[in-house]
Amino acid sequence: MVTKYSSDIRPSLVSWNQGVDCSSYVSHGSLSERPESPTLPIDESYDDDQQYRYALPTPTTDRSTLISSRRPSESCNTQISTTSIDYSSTRSSPVRFLSSPIETAQRRHVKHQPSSKSSTVPYQIQLPTSADNPSPPIAPSSPGISAVTTSRQKTNGNTSSLSVSRHHTNSHHKMNSSVSNLSSTKRSRPPLTDYAAAAIELTSSSGAQNPPAPAAGMYWSRVITYGKAPTRPLRAHSANMVGEMMYVFGGCNQKTCFNHLYILDMDTLSWTKPHTFGQVPPPLRAHSCNVIEYMVGKRKSYFLYVFGGGDGPNYFNDIYVLNVDTLTWTKPSVHGKPISPRRAHATCVWQDKIVIVGGGNGTQALSDVYVLDVSDPNRLCWSEIKPSGPAPMARGYHTGNLIKDKLVIYGGSDGHDCFRDIHILNLTTNHWSQIELDRAIPRLSHSSTQVGSYLFIIGGHDGFKYSNDVILLNLVTMTCETKKIYGSPPGPRGYHTAVLHDCRLYILGGYDGTHVFDDLYTLELSSCAYLPQITNFDIDV
Repeated sequence: MVTKYSSDIRPSLVSWNQGVDCSSYVSHGSLSERPESPTLPIDESYDDDQQYRYALPTPTTDRSTLISSRRPSESCNTQISTTSIDYSSTRSSPVRFLSSPIETAQRRHVKHQPSSKSSTVPYQIQLPTSADNPSPPIAPSSPGISAVTTSRQKTNGNTSSLSVSRHHTNSHHKMNSSVSNLSSTKRSRPPLTDYAAAAIELTSSSGAQNPPAPAAGMYWSRVITYGKAPTRPLRAHSANMVGEMMYVFGGCNQKTCFNHLYILDMDTLSWTKPHTFGQVPPPLRAHSCNVIEYMVGKRKSYFLYVFGGGDGPNYFNDIYVLNVDTLTWTKPSVHGKPISPRRAHATCVWQDKIVIVGGGNGTQALSDVYVLDVSDPNRLCWSEIKPSGPAPMARGYHTGNLIKDKLVIYGGSDGHDCFRDIHILNLTTNHWSQIELDRAIPRLSHSSTQVGSYLFIIGGHDGFKYSNDVILLNLVTMTCETKKIYGSPPGPRGYHTAVLHDCRLYILGGYDGTHVFDDLYTLELSSCAYLPQITNFDIDV
């Protein structure tokens, strides 16, 4: 028996036009104006296992001491210039979210006992202009922490920077952060870890710019994670939830595609990069990844099915399967009429089948619909279906969400136009229907996650620019809604991934046309936390 377990996220959509970002194609027009290289050569100048971020230890201060409220307060406008935090090699309660000046003010008073045997190793982290550093790790347009890490702060005409000193002892580490004026001498800046980002936020007053948030308001926060996180920024990757774990596979930066697997424990927010076995897939981006659940005896076992994708000039139609229990990859043989190579397609899992819609093959957009029968893991079989009704135009970079027996296709692009239409494929009757929205919003390379009777559509490109808007598509009334969201949102981006866990949406990575991101943000649903419990509804077509 196979239980459907579909990923509601698109694996960050990437153009099929020889590796060219389609969103740039939409906004720029000709191929020669597109900023992305037509290929993604293997970058041999770095070792991905090399940790070229400096790592700081994990704070051990009790969370209640540091945080009494995550909301900004009108009465809390304290500007903090110097902060001392006690760090230890053993982690207790992780401080997960950064955003409010209340947290900043309270963390300022955390005391530590310096050791007489400590030795100081200074780090100078300069906050340069975009000309000094064209690739900041955080989107420049993000308020709060990103505004500190990617812009130049000036005091009396001088450039401000962050000086971090690490004191090493046998029992603990301590980090002293201070903002001071530097000379005009340029210094190289190492990539920022989440801890360094925390230090920058603690030494800034930018969090005071966030308006007070009601308890029922949805709220953006940047997440601090621990462990061996991805060493490079990611876009066009896939992310799937299996229990309390988020499995992140593949993706690329601006130079190289990857085939690494990372796992994030959502309870402890700790990353691991496990060693996998078997026939590992090649480096991929814009692939699809779906979770399939099998009953092995009396025990449930989960498998990740990776299909398609590409590494720049090459496109694939292979199936790779990861056994989550043993972390072993296999490449099974597949019967039936094979599907053509592609990437930037949409998928869902329905009745022991993986349904694949559209995508691109490097020369044109596709509109075909294929089904992979996964009921017997020892005999996978392809078949093409040809639904009746008005089919959507050929496209990629769209999203697909399964609502009962209906697959909702939203947005996308054919390399020329950015689409704003919604098409619904009834998998029971094998029939296409088009839905008219009250307010059509074009999107491609966005994420779309089902939260009860809504689709939360985040970010993407509208044909002219990247966005960080959150659009709530009401699946009952088929109307687009917007709500006030507080906190510090991620910068505009596409090609990111989104997962729903514990009444929060998590956004990982992405690309804004210039920078590839490695940050993790969470959208706390607050008063909308009840939405996932709404299941008794249907889409009226």
